[in-house]
Amino acid sequence: MDRRTLLKTSGMAALGVGLGGCATRTGGPGRRPMLNLAPVKASWERVIRTTVGLRPHRPSGFVLRAEKLDGKTVIHNYGHGGAGLSLSWGTGALAADLALEHDERKAAVLGAGAVGLAAARQLQRRGFDVTIYTMAMPPDTTSNKAWGGFTPASGLLSDDPSPEWTAQFRTAAEIAYKQLQRMTGRHYGVSWIDAYNTRQELPADIDQGEFNEGALLPAALRTGREILYPGEHPFPTPYATRRPTIRIEPPIYLDAMLAEFRGFGGGIVIRRFDAPQDLMTLDESLIVNCTGLGSRDLFDDQELMPVKGQLTFLVPQPKVNYRYGCMPRSDGIALGTTMERGVWSLEPDEEARQRAVERAIERFSAMRRPDQSVPLAASRAPTTVPGMGSFLGDGS
Repeated sequence: MDRRTLLKTSGMAALGVGLGGCATRTGGPGRRPMLNLAPVKASWERVIRTTVGLRPHRPSGFVLRAEKLDGKTVIHNYGHGGAGLSLSWGTGALAADLALEHDERKAAVLGAGAVGLAAARQLQRRGFDVTIYTMAMPPDTTSNKAWGGFTPASGLLSDDPSPEWTAQFRTAAEIAYKQLQRMTGRHYGVSWIDAYNTRQELPADIDQGEFNEGALLPAALRTGREILYPGEHPFPTPYATRRPTIRIEPPIYLDAMLAEFRGFGGGIVIRRFDAPQDLMTLDESLIVNCTGLGSRDLFDDQELMPVKGQLTFLVPQPKVNYRYGCMPRSDGIALGTTMERGVWSLEPDEEARQRAVERAIERFSAMRRPDQSVPLAASRAPTTVPGMGSFLGDGS
């Protein structure tokens, strides 16, 4: 399989394919006690809502560059696909560094989703007076519809990237990963949880030079996953893998980011821009464009396309604090996700909804019931922080 095909199929891991880096064979068959996990109570009676969002996808990857527009300088920062929540601190830092080349220390940011808010905060950290101009505010942004995992390559690109773009990606991913580690805790809704995938056969070691987005990351940032043997896990397959992953709860995270931006003196203006000429009316001569899919019309980027994503939520279960084909959050257990390229409709797809719920019912009914006499396993922060390679096949 060539790397382009692998890039396109990076989302399969969340569905149980379970590919990974070199897997560690710690323990061995039957050497560890059975993992005690509370299954998700999946049923139609527990469905509480279905949400739809349109990811801003560019086959060649996100845009991060500056250009002159009459008397304005516009720094573009858009087209993150399904990786906006993951990469926003990194691309925001790179955009803010470009802004430092401008004499003025007053900036306008277009968009109040994860990408816009992170860019605004990075500008504030560099001493800029920032105003966000937006048509949508949390909880009504596309970022609020996100799955909520650290997935720096999910839905990001489908063409082979250039060396220049790859360098930008590597830098942005490293910055974002380090920043999110600093934000773990209830305030931001960022936490470490264990993610499980099931396997019919013992996973073989995979050459890191060939695996997934291996060419995008240096070897030092790729790590393996732990193998669970028969009798060590509650899943219906002989083998399973476990790895720590970062969860980002969008409702908590975006509200905290917005409050932080305002706390540092940031302003918000609700405004729509229909054409580049509309930007000439702004007082700021420095503009950071984080409009996502809106850049298709506003800046005539015809490479931009929507990738429709749909999530169906079940009633929250506080005791479910691990990933296995779902994302447990305080606002519900997210089932999905879908990726429909070129679809503009925000109407829920009933067939996709049926598949997500029925699959969850089947998956969790097949799990071994927890032993009531044994404490439930709890996800904890890893003792050694894993490299970003652990997240590239996350597929959220």
